[in-house]
Amino acid sequence: MAVGILLVGGFGTRLKPLTDESPKPMLPVAGLPVTEHQILAAKKAGVHTLVLATSYLAEIFTPYFGDGAKWGMKILYAVEKEPLGTGGAIRNAAELLGRDEPVVVFNGDVLSRHSIADQIKFHTDNKADVTLHLIDVEDARAFGCVPTDADGRVTAFLEKMDNPVTNSINAGCYVFSPDVIDKIPLGTVVSVERETFPALVASGRSVFGYKEQSYWLDVGTPAALFKGSRDLVEGDFQAMAGTTIAPDAVITGGTSIGARCTIGAGVHIDDCIIGDDVTIGDGARLSHSFIAHGTAVAAGVQKSAHYLSQKLDLPIIV
Repeated sequence: MAVGILLVGGFGTRLKPLTDESPKPMLPVAGLPVTEHQILAAKKAGVHTLVLATSYLAEIFTPYFGDGAKWGMKILYAVEKEPLGTGGAIRNAAELLGRDEPVVVFNGDVLSRHSIADQIKFHTDNKADVTLHLIDVEDARAFGCVPTDADGRVTAFLEKMDNPVTNSINAGCYVFSPDVIDKIPLGTVVSVERETFPALVASGRSVFGYKEQSYWLDVGTPAALFKGSRDLVEGDFQAMAGTTIAPDAVITGGTSIGARCTIGAGVHIDDCIIGDDVTIGDGARLSHSFIAHGTAVAAGVQKSAHYLSQKLDLPIIV
């Protein structure tokens, strides 16, 4: 068993305009918020208590997730008045947790199918201070590299470089021993990637890399968010409960449609992400577009690569 911290406080600048009205972890992917996909993965791994470390638009999370009973776990909330960085957020959230179990930390904009349970076991078997999930990518130049020795111990944290010494990169899921978190200063802006992890390695602490080459995606841009949704949709489209679709509507491209939507006659939809409680009028044609929760799209509207909500109609890059 373990407890967890989910870092969901970022501004989502790379995802604008999608994040103008919603925090990025609450954007839907295949019908569910990114955060919900992560909660389901945490539950599967035996995480029984999870703290959401929130900041930007923090008030949106609580009405949706409540106390976590719907997911069979306990969900708590740590709200940062000012962003504290990844390390500061972890330390702040840990104040709500005990100190007798491993702490799993998730980055809020990552979809991963790796075995969190196996990562926790690897961590405890090695009596590690911190264990990072590492994956190998074809071209590591856009990422910081994380070389390891033959035993899996991390030997360095390297910034982006033209000739990477390894293709192993930090995949954004960590298992901490509680005493390590307690050494992060409380109420201080700290980056675990740039400060905490390198300092632990330099001081000889046991930082390990758990390597599992499974599905992994950083959904931090509109193009990546759409890809992540398509990847999780089986077939031409997926619709959630309570949605009605006219018999002659044509829906393709791995489109995801939220709950309680109404799709009118003669509608054509391709490669779209559609939120909950959306109405799309007869004859509308939408492609590569994000339709926010509660939006009414008028009959006959034609949009490609747009963000549509009750208030906004803006182009996006997908």
